[in-house]
Amino acid sequence: MSDFKGFLPETVAFFDSLEKNNTRQWFEAHKPDYENYVRNPSIDFVPAMGEALRQIAPGIHAVPKVNQSLFRINRDTRFSTDKSPYKTNVGILFWEGRGKRMECPGFYFHMAPDHLMLGAGLYCFAKPHFDPFRDAVVDKKQGAALRKAVQQVSKQGYSIGEKQYKRVPRGYDPDHENAEFLMFGGLAAMWTGKIPDAFFSKDIIDFSFGHFKKMAPIHEWLKENLG
Repeated sequence: MSDFKGFLPETVAFFDSLEKNNTRQWFEAHKPDYENYVRNPSIDFVPAMGEALRQIAPGIHAVPKVNQSLFRINRDTRFSTDKSPYKTNVGILFWEGRGKRMECPGFYFHMAPDHLMLGAGLYCFAKPHFDPFRDAVVDKKQGAALRKAVQQVSKQGYSIGEKQYKRVPRGYDPDHENAEFLMFGGLAAMWTGKIPDAFFSKDIIDFSFGHFKKMAPIHEWLKENLG
């Protein structure tokens, strides 16, 4: 059983300060704060959230380790003009499928000092995903299931990705009723809002699960067609 009791006001305060002091020297001086207010509560959160998610995703992976459910706080600056060494948010992933964690659909929890973001699906497809995704999009049965899933989720106020390509890929009918989805580079539902009071108690599990459950049709469609 997890000992998760909620995140802390200091969790938010840490990232607020990190945004203003994003240097290795500052981080090293405040590393105990990172461990006490970010790392430790995140480790406790993962199994508690995973247990809830198994009600709708029995095969969910919830692994309270860095580079598993927990994203590294260190930024990869090799190809970025922004050389800030640290991310200024909590990022936690729960994934379901046989592939690598970043190549499976799942549920994402993200907290920055000014907002909470929850997501479901697969934000960015890996190269092997594109053909099976597009074939499912134009399949009579799976294409209809996709439209139904998107309608179910979007009518509850969640945003559904965006087109990332200007043209329908070669070999597919640009006049197909699902042509819009053929130009997607990923498929994910998202909710963004102010950090709720629930964030500071174990109630954030129920709060997040309520949103994840409503977004689950997107996850389920992807799991069936890309899993």
